[in-house]
Amino acid sequence: MRRFAAKTLHISGERPVISFSFDDVPDSALYNGATILEKYGLRGTFYIAGQLTGISEPGRKLISEAGIAELAERGHEIGCHTYSHPNIATLNGAQLQNEIDQNHSFLSRILGKHWGAAGSQLNFAYPYNAVSYFAYRRMAKNYRSCRAGENRINRGATCLQMLFGMEIGRPDEDVVQLKAEIDAVKAQPGWLIFFTHDISETPTPYGCTPAAFEKLVQYAVQSGCEILTVNEALDRYISADAA
Repeated sequence: MRRFAAKTLHISGERPVISFSFDDVPDSALYNGATILEKYGLRGTFYIAGQLTGISEPGRKLISEAGIAELAERGHEIGCHTYSHPNIATLNGAQLQNEIDQNHSFLSRILGKHWGAAGSQLNFAYPYNAVSYFAYRRMAKNYRSCRAGENRINRGATCLQMLFGMEIGRPDEDVVQLKAEIDAVKAQPGWLIFFTHDISETPTPYGCTPAAFEKLVQYAVQSGCEILTVNEALDRYISADAA
């Protein structure tokens, strides 16, 4: 699919960039994740699935509507993660467009005054990192970028509908090992997009503890890499392409 990208971007090798992002957005991603980023003067990208808002699941509670609005007020980027969090590779065209439209409507209601610029520059993350050729072509018409997984760094010619992401998950020892990925992007500049879920003292397998997350954020800051939200990084690379 990357070979037939609808939109491509050149990730320059001049300066390393790191982004921190959160999928589903448990409330601990606000209370712990966003707070840790702000401690270092940083902001993150939070991919919201509207139908999950406020629900409780084993080991985590999802962010409330008020929490989403608070993230935007605090300067964080709000992105889309579908409305009901399905595997979009299983959806037909009408079902997929309905997911897109429902989440746009949901976010526009929640974000209010913050929706103006955000609505025209929404970024997306694939639930379960799952996509199909049909779905990804449609996403190009609705989102500025789409992030998947594959635990790789974005370098050179990059498909905007299939950005690579690097997962932060348990155990804490694995999170600390991700410092090596920061070393790698510093040594060979590109765009490293971290993603995780909950930031909790008792994290799910898809999240990590606040202590481990802060160690990674602190290391990123000390590395001298530029740390930007997904939208800010896109602005940077698009401007460089146009120059």
